[in-house]
Amino acid sequence: QVQLEEIGGGSVPPGRSMILSCKATAYTVRAACLGWFRQAPGKEREGVAMIDGDYRPTYADFVRGRFTIRNESQVNTLDLRMRSLEPADAGMDFCGASTGPRPCTVSSLSPCDFTYWGKGNQVTVAS
Repeated sequence: QVQLEEIGGGSVPPGRSMILSCKATAYTVRAACLGWFRQAPGKEREGVAMIDGDYRPTYADFVRGRFTIRNESQVNTLDLRMRSLEPADAGMDFCGASTGPRPCTVSSLSPCDFTYWGKGNQVTVAS
């Protein structure tokens, strides 16, 4: 059974950095399409960053230049390195993984293109 477990999160003041990790079980992240998504209260889940099977990243405009997504395939983990955090970055952060042939070539930030999900971790950015 595929499991994705988000590690990290918590509360930081604005301007600080944070790293989120997603550990996969019964799923190999190598050459897969993987992504990070966030959901604020009362809002739909939205894509933050994704990486395709050729390790090419795609970022949402609101995080480009501040966040870095990395497929750490040697430890079967997906990381999201966030810096210069803003209050608008707060929410539940989820990692998602796709199905389909490898290497995955889908470059999409739509949650609809991802099949497996972790339970999410809360990120709060406040003074």
